[in-house]
Amino acid sequence: MDLFNTNPIHNILPFDGEVLDYDLVLNNEECAYYFTTFFNANFWEQDELVMFGKRIITARKVAWFGDLKYQYSYSSTIKNALAWTPELLALKDLIELKTGEKFNSCLLNLYHNGNEGMGWHQDNEKELGENPVIASLSLGAERKFSFKHIITKQKVDIILQSGSLILMKGETQEKWLHSLPKTTKVKTPRINLTFRNIFT
Repeated sequence: MDLFNTNPIHNILPFDGEVLDYDLVLNNEECAYYFTTFFNANFWEQDELVMFGKRIITARKVAWFGDLKYQYSYSSTIKNALAWTPELLALKDLIELKTGEKFNSCLLNLYHNGNEGMGWHQDNEKELGENPVIASLSLGAERKFSFKHIITKQKVDIILQSGSLILMKGETQEKWLHSLPKTTKVKTPRINLTFRNIFT
């Protein structure tokens, strides 16, 4: 039983998808340990995107891990998966236990402060299959995470604290966009781990 998490799991989307909010799945000590371990790791690379035909190197850093050396392509770039670290495997096991889902890969994003974010997008790359299931774990700075329905434009916001977990599934990636809005109010780093499945 989670003594620090008494909130029931619920879907924050009103329709056309599921985003299940598990609230906190790590305590403060665990958050500090995992954040420090990942933040100081040497696996980070600056992300590269192709926008309007130009290659852009972002301030945000990324790392990609998997059961095998999976290739993951997005924004006209290709990532090759690294081997799991013990800490990532421990979190993978925890999240699989909490959600009842299985995952074979994880994309990590490091946002140094609120000046770094992610615009509206869908995680709908072909490697993820139809109606992908994605678990998102937050460490570090508290940030707002937003969803916008493709047709109705209705928006849903959630505040993600350090140690919080959400699970995106069903039609979410088909019917909703999501983003991490930039903000000048956040001065400290956030690490986001998105566990997912690659189909080859």
